[in-house]
Amino acid sequence: MKINTLIVDDEPLARDRVRRFLRDEDEIQIIGECGNGREAVRAIKEQRPDLVFLDIQMPEKNGFEVVKALDEKAMPAVIFVTAYDQYAIQAFDVHALDYLLKPFNRERLHKAVEHARSQIETKRIGQLDERLASLIKDLKTEKKYLERLVVKSVGRVFFLKVDDIDYIEAAGNYVKLHAGRESHMIRETMNGIEAKLDPDKFFRIHRSTVVNIDRIKELHPMFSGDYAVILRNGTELALSRNYRERLLELFENQV
Repeated sequence: MKINTLIVDDEPLARDRVRRFLRDEDEIQIIGECGNGREAVRAIKEQRPDLVFLDIQMPEKNGFEVVKALDEKAMPAVIFVTAYDQYAIQAFDVHALDYLLKPFNRERLHKAVEHARSQIETKRIGQLDERLASLIKDLKTEKKYLERLVVKSVGRVFFLKVDDIDYIEAAGNYVKLHAGRESHMIRETMNGIEAKLDPDKFFRIHRSTVVNIDRIKELHPMFSGDYAVILRNGTELALSRNYRERLLELFENQV
């Protein structure tokens, strides 16, 4: 039995790691890879894979949003991949769903594949699996987004309200929080901070930039066909083509 498999992760190195480890799994047949959630939803609907390795923290749509966008009756077996979401890990254990915690090794991936193979065989004899739907329902109910951040700056420690942030940019192993005339550095990844922020309030416009939606004044078209995001304080930020369509849709829905 061949297991048609899709790999979904926004990091090329992470996709490569999964692909290399899967070479030892004789029944696995990789049919494609995706770098963001929107691509993943489209690929799953069109290609109907048996198994999906699905990263949680991704641009466009995160892993949970991908699952919610799919038809439960045609849901593939899913192995979630995560770096640090402790609540998600607890939820996976409760619902007996498999996950890979980065960085994982070849043996851990093999165990996940064996679990998925059993799930796939069960589905093919007509038994329904409602665990994914139950997981998403629980996550949606319990998910709480950050309201404030602890910032250490010049010998002092203070709380910064998330709503006061204008935009966030990547800075190596840190992110830089811009709030009014001040900026603060905290140790965090862009994917990490994005996953903790309310997606109804914060929007990723570039691989290295997340913006408070309420601070956006306008989108300014450029000669090349690209856009610049102009904030209310006059700051001009680059809008990556990977995020342009979704941001334009957001603006259209507000009209």
